Amino acid sequence: MKRFFILGVFFSCLPVFSGYGQLSLESCQKKAIENYPQIKQYGLIEQTREYNLSNANKGYLPQLSFSAQATYQSDVTEIPIQLPNLNIKGLNKDQYKIAVELNQVIWDGGAIRSQKNNLQASSDVENKKLDVEMYELNDRVNQLYFGILLIDEQLKQNRLLQQELERNYKQIESYMINGIANQSDLDAVKVEQINARQRNTELQTGQDAYLRMLGAMIGENISDSKTLEKPTATLLSSNEIKRPELQLFEAQHTLLESQKKILSASNMPKLGLFIQGAYGNPGLDMLKNEFTPYYIAGVRLSWNFGTLYTKKNEKKISLAKTAALAAYAHGKAGEAAEEKSSASYVTASEIIRGLQSI
Repeated sequence: MKRFFILGVFFSCLPVFSGYGQLSLESCQKKAIENYPQIKQYGLIEQTREYNLSNANKGYLPQLSFSAQATYQSDVTEIPIQLPNLNIKGLNKDQYKIAVELNQVIWDGGAIRSQKNNLQASSDVENKKLDVEMYELNDRVNQLYFGILLIDEQLKQNRLLQQELERNYKQIESYMINGIANQSDLDAVKVEQINARQRNTELQTGQDAYLRMLGAMIGENISDSKTLEKPTATLLSSNEIKRPELQLFEAQHTLLESQKKILSASNMPKLGLFIQGAYGNPGLDMLKNEFTPYYIAGVRLSWNFGTLYTKKNEKKISLAKTAALAAYAHGKAGEAAEEKSSASYVTASEIIRGLQSI
């Protein structure tokens, strides 16, 4: 960004061409973004977020499940007494059951809420990643745009140089007639003329390539007749650093925090209501050796302790990711601060180096 500020200062000091004014830097950036294939992902990310949040909200609705089982057991319950003239049959060792169960969550330890926050944070991270891509896209547009303007100025300087060399050549020829100069002086000027013409060809070729690349990025055919506006130099009036990488870090940090809450919610007990209707043999009456329908309703408290085994390692992973993000953000903040501070103090040698580096 420092280089582009330098170029803006340089071009604001140059005389304005009468042909410029058809394409501005802002319009090129806007067209490049509109022509960028990844721009459609913004809408896709938003749709995905809405669908995922809608699915997460359905976790509060009653959940219906169906199950069927057939079992064979080695032993069954028997009555250990025998009465005369009374035959009490035992249960069959093969048993069958078909059930439909309806569950309603009362309290899930914040699992659904944490999941919704995580989905929102994930969507924000994807959006910020696209923002970084758009920022880099604008950076490439800036390089091409200022590169074309720079080469245009260099071509003007080259034409002035060729005119000056042509005058020198004629002047030395007249000196040779009068015996003041010799052939070696004339040959030296001729070499400079050849170098200037070669440099002109190189600059023209480079500018044509830049025009083709910029045209491909904005989706238009930019010919020699279509000129570019020279942007005016503007100094940043705020000390606030606005880099999409830093916003991406904040979104990733929020995502990590939401993942921690999901981890904590998974270790909490869950309370809910349930009602089950079933048909099987045996039913609730264990003395009846026949297929009968029945139902059960009540309150259920469940607590999964299996996640406690991995909780320690998952916390270590989360801490490592947080430390890596903090280091990344610190580095990006330093780069942005350096760009901002250097944008206000530019030397002449830095301007020249910035122009020559494109």
